[in-house]
Parts: sequence; structure tokens; C-alpha cells
Amino acid sequence: MENIQELTNTYIAKTYNRAPLQLIRGEGSLVYDTEGGRYIDLGTGIAVNQFGIADSAWIQAVTAQLSCLQHTSNIYYSAPGAQLAQMLCQRTGMERVFFSNSGAEANECAIKTARRRAYQTYGDESHSTIITLQSSFHGRTITTLSATGQDCFHTEFGPFTGGFVHARPGDIEDLHRLADSCDCCAVMLETIQGEGGINVLDREYVRAAWELCKQKDMLLIVDEVQTGNGRTGKLYSYMHYDITPDIVTTAKGLAGGLPMGATLLGSRCADVLTPGSHGSTFGGNPVAAAGAVSIIERIDDALLTNVLRKEQLIRTALADAPGVIGVSGRGLMLGIQCEKKAGDIMSRAAEEGVLVLTAKDKVRLLPALNIPDDLLLEAMEILKKVIAE
Repeated sequence: MENIQELTNTYIAKTYNRAPLQLIRGEGSLVYDTEGGRYIDLGTGIAVNQFGIADSAWIQAVTAQLSCLQHTSNIYYSAPGAQLAQMLCQRTGMERVFFSNSGAEANECAIKTARRRAYQTYGDESHSTIITLQSSFHGRTITTLSATGQDCFHTEFGPFTGGFVHARPGDIEDLHRLADSCDCCAVMLETIQGEGGINVLDREYVRAAWELCKQKDMLLIVDEVQTGNGRTGKLYSYMHYDITPDIVTTAKGLAGGLPMGATLLGSRCADVLTPGSHGSTFGGNPVAAAGAVSIIERIDDALLTNVLRKEQLIRTALADAPGVIGVSGRGLMLGIQCEKKAGDIMSRAAEEGVLVLTAKDKVRLLPALNIPDDLLLEAMEILKKVIAE
């Protein structure tokens, strides 16, 4: 382990504050380190391993594709990507999909699509502004950082991409003010602001944004990078609001542990992208797509009902627990506001055998969608102990 830590600290860019753990294997919602330590995983690689570690169905799908064709360029046709696109469109009502490798790339595609549609409509770049929300997070490229509505990300890497304004979440009047004062082509939002602190947007606000976009001929882009693929008890979180976005972006848990992003395009922008206007070498990679097919086909009504049931197990376990101020979020994307610092709780929980994350000042829980009840309740007892210390 020491050698791996030394190699990492010597040769890998120092962009992460790593915990002193080297995880080497796992099964389901349990992972193990080099010292034989056992941990209940409530982070899943930041909402990536939707069915846990070493999921047998996923392994079978991925290895079967590996033995046939690990990659082909998008110059040619490939079955897994086509099958996945069909599944996503049929389950969302979207019409086309662009595949990429990450959430940031999926959001870049959404931004490009909204601006190209505006160009095609008005004949110039006058209507290029996109409204995003304060406390949002949309990625780490220069443009998606520019879209992100947090000032802490808008230093040291400038100049940043122009054409973004940031509305106050929940403030419908502010949303209308920006739409009236700027030549806008889209509103882009997360229904639950993950990196912003597990902040859930209320129904009235989201629906008002949807109606505003229809009135102003703007596109509604919903960023489902973290909330998507069953995480909140619906296939995509916007489905809790009874709306139909024009663009949906997703990544993280889509391919169950392989890099994949997707930008789902609705009827108003399905044909905006044309040959040469956008692309990705690895987008729709057959192995990643085969893994994603395995994930999406198993996110059914029974699983989603269980996600919401497990949410209630967590909320019940933490209700009135000493040191817990409140719980926010939906499904298995939850934030725990505590009296103690979230970072301290994360460190102590790992010492006690539970892996959690943080989001701003909250402890963040993103367990596997199929985590067994007994492991979940065991983890809650440990968390309650650590929070109360």
C-alpha cells in the first residue's frame, strides 16, 4: 500500500485529497482494502456503481462485448449503442441521443445544441445566453465551469466562457427577470443540486421554468448527471415533476462503472446536430454501451419502488438521531446536515467501516440502488454513532 501511495503522490497530478485507503476488491455494497478492512460503500464511486461492485449481470454483458469488439469509430454502425439509444428514447420520450464519455461532455453537447438551434432560428449568435442556477454544478471544463453557478469555481482559470447568467434557485421572479433582460436560448438546471449541497428544487419552480421556456421559445435542459439512472426513485429525476425537458444529460451511473455520457434530445432540437457539427472518438464505445444496456434494462418499476423504500429506511433511522439537524434529497441521493463538520464525519465513518461522501456542509449518501437492507441499516447505526460522538 505504501508503494502505491508513494507512486500516486509522485506521478499523479495532485487534484484530489485522497483518504489513506487502497481499495482492492468488492462485492455488491461491500469493499475491502489491502489490510483486509471491510467497508459498507455508501458512495458508489460518486453515484457510478448503480448495482454495486462486481455485479454479475454487468460483468457478463461487458465481457461478452469485449470478446467481440472493444471499439469501433463512429464511422461505422455498432449494435450496443443503437440498442441503448432506443431504450433511452423509448423510456423518456426523447427522440435522439448523442453519446460521450462524461457528464461534462454531455453538458457541453447540450450547450452547443441550444446555441446552434438559436443560431439556426435567428441567423446569428444574438440569442446565445443560457440561464443556470446559483449553487449549480455542471462540470469541470472551462465552459461547464462557466455554466456552474458558484463563484468559487470562477477564479484562476479565466477567461471563462461568456453567455451564462445565474438565477436564484426557487425565485420564479428572478428567472423571469433574466429571461426578459437577456437574449436567452435555454434554461439549464439540476432538479437536485448535488455538488451544491443536495438542494431539491420545488415542484412549482421547476414547472415554472418549463412553462417559461415554452413561452420564450427557449430550451429546458435538465442535468441528470448525478440524479439520473434510477438514483432518485425515477429513471430520471425530472419525472418527479411531470415535465418534458427538451434536453436531458446524464453520465455517472449510466454504464455502471465505465465512462459514458449521454445527451438526450427532444423533438424541438432532435435534428440540430448534423454531420461534422459535433463528435466524440469514444462516444458510444461498444463495451461501455453494452454495460449501460445491462444497467438500464434492470431499472424497472420494482427496483425504483425499492429505491424509495430504502430512502424511508434511511430517514427513519436518522430521525431524531443526536447530532443530526436534517436530511435533504430524494431516493438514494441524500444529504445529512449535522452539528459536526461533514469532513470529520466522513473520516470517522471510514475508520468505523462505512464509506460516505460530502456535499458542501452535508454528509452525502449515494449507495447502490440494490444495497441490501441489512447492510444499509448496519451502516446507519455506525453513522448515528459517529455523528453523535
